[in-house]
Amino acid sequence: MSLLTLFRKPTSAPIARERLQVLLAHERLVTGGSDLVTTLQEEILAVIRKHVAVDRDKVQIKLDRGATVSMLEIDVEVPGPELKEAAND
Repeated sequence: MSLLTLFRKPTSAPIARERLQVLLAHERLVTGGSDLVTTLQEEILAVIRKHVAVDRDKVQIKLDRGATVSMLEIDVEVPGPELKEAAND
């Protein structure tokens, strides 16, 4: 390390990158990333109900949130042919 680099002003790129990361983290906290997952959940259930009559108690929804990935798991117990025909009436 030379004396010239010791007193050199740091470049702006690392500072800008750090500021952007802080800003993005703040945005994620404020907006709450669950809006998209909730919308997907509602739309998937609406599509299933459009084609099959399902009992609300037979639908299990699980949301796992990781540091970088959220996983939405939906388990639906599909009824037999007699309930499916009732849905079409």
